[in-house]
Amino acid sequence: MPRRISRELKTLSVWALSLAISGCIGTGGIAPQGQPLNANNLATDAAIQHAAQDAHWPTAQWWQAYGDPQLNRWVELATQGSPSTAMAAARVREARALAGMAESAESLQINSATTLKRHHWPKDQFYGPGELSGSTTWDNTSSLSLSYPLDLWGRESKAFERAVDLAHMRAAEARQARLELQNNVVRAYIQWSLHYANRDIVAATLAQRQQMLDLANKRLDAGIGTHLEVSQAESSLPETHRQLDALDEDIALGRNQLAALAGKGPGEGAQLQRPTLSLAAPLKLPSSLPAQLLGQRPDVVASRWQVVAQARGIDVAQAGFYPNVDLVGGLGYMATGGGLLAFMAGKKFNYNVGPAISLPIFDGGRLRAELGEASAGYDIAVAHYNQTLVNALKGISDQLIRRASMDKQASFAAQSVASAQKTHDIATIAYQRGLTDYLTVLSTQTLLFRQQQIEQQVQAARLSAHAELVTALGGGVEAGQDAPQ
Repeated sequence: MPRRISRELKTLSVWALSLAISGCIGTGGIAPQGQPLNANNLATDAAIQHAAQDAHWPTAQWWQAYGDPQLNRWVELATQGSPSTAMAAARVREARALAGMAESAESLQINSATTLKRHHWPKDQFYGPGELSGSTTWDNTSSLSLSYPLDLWGRESKAFERAVDLAHMRAAEARQARLELQNNVVRAYIQWSLHYANRDIVAATLAQRQQMLDLANKRLDAGIGTHLEVSQAESSLPETHRQLDALDEDIALGRNQLAALAGKGPGEGAQLQRPTLSLAAPLKLPSSLPAQLLGQRPDVVASRWQVVAQARGIDVAQAGFYPNVDLVGGLGYMATGGGLLAFMAGKKFNYNVGPAISLPIFDGGRLRAELGEASAGYDIAVAHYNQTLVNALKGISDQLIRRASMDKQASFAAQSVASAQKTHDIATIAYQRGLTDYLTVLSTQTLLFRQQQIEQQVQAARLSAHAELVTALGGGVEAGQDAPQ
């Protein structure tokens, strides 16, 4: 009995000595210094404060507000077939696989190995195999090894949680890539629609200038015009033809761009028909409180998950300063000599079981360096999150300001078109009553075309501003639900 107590005391002494020795390696006061910003504490401007009075969030399929079925189909096609979204999805799967690898480190590990071999033993009078000297025998072994990490300091569990956090980050990045792709498709489609609208105006301008040339020729034939008037009328036709051809080129290139965004070849884009979206479509203003606004943005959510993951990394690095204890064991058979399967006999059975302890005694500063790297990584992640937060708030404010300005500009442009249309109508009536010549009518029509072109450009910019605003808000009310606390 005293011997047993003595053995137990020795075991406890070894354990206490191990803890004391491991305590010789300290963290040296290494700790992170960064502090994440609170979105609600950031000062907001009048644009965001005014937006908070409205509660119309964009839906998941926010592009449907433009009312073009072809656009809806093409956005879905791009989301499913774009290489950029496929790459982002592959990164998510990779992160999940890494999380599975980290989780496996917490589980029981069982491995088996069997060796069957013929062994020729050497002859050596000073050091040899004794009775086996000069003989050739079977030297076979079979073993089953087991190990289970106790994870007393949470190193393995924190490593798994960190891998899960990184998987969440990759998922948010994939959502960001998908949102950016949708935004690019919508803006390219709006620009493509604008090319068609401008082509209509240029085609009408060409017809008008051809009328001016015909009128100048009639006046010359009647003896009341001059060759200068004819030359002036002719001089504008080549430039108008050039503008028309340039717009045809833009329309063809727009098809190629939309096809590339969807991950398709130019032949697929050639099947696209003229857009039917209305450049003056009414669009609601999405809004909410600043923290909720930013919580929808995938880039903000991804940076938040990165901060959480780096915090787990600090815990993993700190756990490395403590002893690591695993339970290990093994079962096996072994035999040297006898038949091929003689090693499977019951008397050849052996086993072992017990704790395996690793102690960090002296590592040349490696553990401190790892902790320093983890702490610096956390500070970098916090700084990146803070910068993302500030840029996100700025982006939302910029797009709200731009959206309000575009609405006002659209109103002014519509007034200009109405005024030009009124002037043209008056000139037409005056010509019909013989109060003015037809050149005056054509001149007012030129002004009307110019104002219509400006209005189309403003309306297209307004729709693009809406797409940018929805993107700045995160792309839909369902986004941000997996954000960390």
